[in-house]
Amino acid sequence: MTPYLWFDTQAAEAAAFYCGLFPDSRIISRSVIRDTPSGDCETVSFEVWGQSFEAISAGPRFLINPSISFMVNFDPLLFTDSDDPTAAAKELQDRIWKQLAEGGEVRMEYGRYDFSSSYGWVQDRFGLDWQLILTDPEGDPRPAVMPSMLFTGEACGKAEEAGEFYRSVFADSAEGLMVHYPSGMEPDGEDTVMFSDFRLDGTWMTAADSAYDHKFRFNEAVSFKVGCGSQEEIDHYWEKLSAVPEAEQCGWLKDRYGVSWQIVPSVLNELMEKGTPGQQQALTGAFLKMKKFIIEDLHRAFNR
Repeated sequence: MTPYLWFDTQAAEAAAFYCGLFPDSRIISRSVIRDTPSGDCETVSFEVWGQSFEAISAGPRFLINPSISFMVNFDPLLFTDSDDPTAAAKELQDRIWKQLAEGGEVRMEYGRYDFSSSYGWVQDRFGLDWQLILTDPEGDPRPAVMPSMLFTGEACGKAEEAGEFYRSVFADSAEGLMVHYPSGMEPDGEDTVMFSDFRLDGTWMTAADSAYDHKFRFNEAVSFKVGCGSQEEIDHYWEKLSAVPEAEQCGWLKDRYGVSWQIVPSVLNELMEKGTPGQQQALTGAFLKMKKFIIEDLHRAFNR
């Protein structure tokens, strides 16, 4: 499962910035999808501190917002080669916060909170939101980077239900933490989620509710791409997840909570990489007309 970021024109620039900022990060590949409804679209695949990402420059149709952010755990256990692991984690957190905040917008000030001695939430200059937290090393270990969903508006109050639903859909899933709001935190009710996390198909994610009058909702600007090895896998995810028929297009779907997913056969990348320009064009023309991907039809277009 890979977070997929939609930018206007800045996908490659943003990916290079993130890879230069976080440790253990790299650009994997860059390519161009030609003759799409958005024109020729540059795509980039990259890793940020072990978390895979993909991004596309496809015009201003969708704008990234805080409904899906990325939580970064600065866990002292990742710095055990240092004389003072906590200080080393905090030093890196300070440095990354400063660079993310430059030209961006702070959503929660960087400092001490009840749940962490050092935390902040910032939107960077490319519009992507990050939550930086100094983690308690005595807690259960988590990956350095975790996608984080905020359920607002009509989806508020459904974070717990969504976690249960997603775990029923994806293999290798597990429940993690579940913390409800305490009393006295209106408009957030005690039956809603202040923080939760769970594992889906090996990927850890977080989810929370917020009843405040936010001006954002889940949209296509941050989606989750699921690679499938067979038509049976594609059919399974499509049947379970798709809840908005009008949103079905080119492997994209929208679930009952408004979160966007891409259900994509792994063979598609293989065909695009090895194909001639003519085969790539034929393949692109075929999949742009599809809603759910049909692997047999992709092979037919490629071999025509």
